[in-house]
Amino acid sequence: MWAKRARTPRRRRTAIALGGVLAFVVVFAVSVYAATSQQRAASATSQATIGGGTGNSSLPVQTTTEQPSPATDGPTESDPAAISGQSAPSLEDVSAWPIEQQVGQLFMVGAAATGDDAQAVSAIEERHVGNVFLHGRSQAGVAATRKLVDTMTALVSRETTRDLPLFVATDQEGGDVQVLRGSGFSDIPDAVSQSRETEGDLQEFATIWGKELGSAGVNLNLAPVLDVVPNKAAAANNPPIGAFKRNYGYGQKSAMRGLAFGRGMRAAGVLDTVKHFPGLGLVAANTDVSADVVDTETSASSPSVQVFRAAIEDGAPFVMVSSATYQKIDPDTIAAFSPIVIEDLLRGELGFAGVVISDDVSAAKAVAAWTPAERAVNFIAAGGDMVLVSALPSAAPEMIDAVVAKAKADPAFARRVAQSCHRVVVAKQLL
Repeated sequence: MWAKRARTPRRRRTAIALGGVLAFVVVFAVSVYAATSQQRAASATSQATIGGGTGNSSLPVQTTTEQPSPATDGPTESDPAAISGQSAPSLEDVSAWPIEQQVGQLFMVGAAATGDDAQAVSAIEERHVGNVFLHGRSQAGVAATRKLVDTMTALVSRETTRDLPLFVATDQEGGDVQVLRGSGFSDIPDAVSQSRETEGDLQEFATIWGKELGSAGVNLNLAPVLDVVPNKAAAANNPPIGAFKRNYGYGQKSAMRGLAFGRGMRAAGVLDTVKHFPGLGLVAANTDVSADVVDTETSASSPSVQVFRAAIEDGAPFVMVSSATYQKIDPDTIAAFSPIVIEDLLRGELGFAGVVISDDVSAAKAVAAWTPAERAVNFIAAGGDMVLVSALPSAAPEMIDAVVAKAKADPAFARRVAQSCHRVVVAKQLL
């Protein structure tokens, strides 16, 4: 077990963040349900491959003496969270925005964590993109990462993203899947190691890790992984999750420990993303590098789905949908393009009213059979909200233009765009 770190006192910012979490269900239930009349992650999930290696098994001790740039508590020129503390625009308000600005909120475009953000900058300035993802691997530390983030958040304006704050995301799971390292960032153990901690301790550790992200300007973590790997023997045959110890132990009960990770992130003011619905713990191939990844066992009542149900009831604001096919749920298409998976199961049966984000659809082999334009349109048509274009950000313009064109030509699709944009805008009230 890890040596225990001295408890840090709760700060006012944490209390505010916790209050925001408690308010989440109310905000979404009222703003999304009533307004829409619908029910309700080179990185492992956003890159083509994952580097090998073993996860840490000791407490992430902060060894840096650097004083990183503090996270701001209110709107600034480089962090124009002008809508924080105000009521979210109504669905009717959002529907009246130019379609290009609505669509921009539905995309998250990759920017290299090492500093090459040219494509993300272009996406924000020219196509109104409201969300970026720091991808790859960086040892630059908190201060350098914050400088990179500030160059992008400074681009927010009424003309680009309607003064809405950017979601700045990354993959900070732990173990092999930790994008940001260096001075100011802890070395986070893999999820198997994390699962050995008590729920309370893990939440506290995650709060520390979340505060580090916040200091770097990151406000959305594409973690935790809630995929259920049944046992240790099965892990080696599960390339995307078990082989890299991304799972919170083995079986449904242990996987629930991931909820504590999510609560810790939210306590630090960083939103979490539970993934990969309805579960990748039973597949024998990785959707990043393999086509036609099929799960023959998972059903609507399987353990992995029940863990996601618990996370939704616990207040998880984002759910990432897998790009595998689930024979017992919808055998005809991948989950990311399936209304049965997203609308019927995730929103309907599980009651999720938050933001549904795709896994990377720019470079993953699982989506190679579709053009980039088709991938974006199919995901939104199926009920998805935010298209992740992380590993190959150059694919974003084609995707965005296709969604804009479809919305202009198809009123029903335009309503879906407005509904998804509204969900994203409502989620930004939590920042």
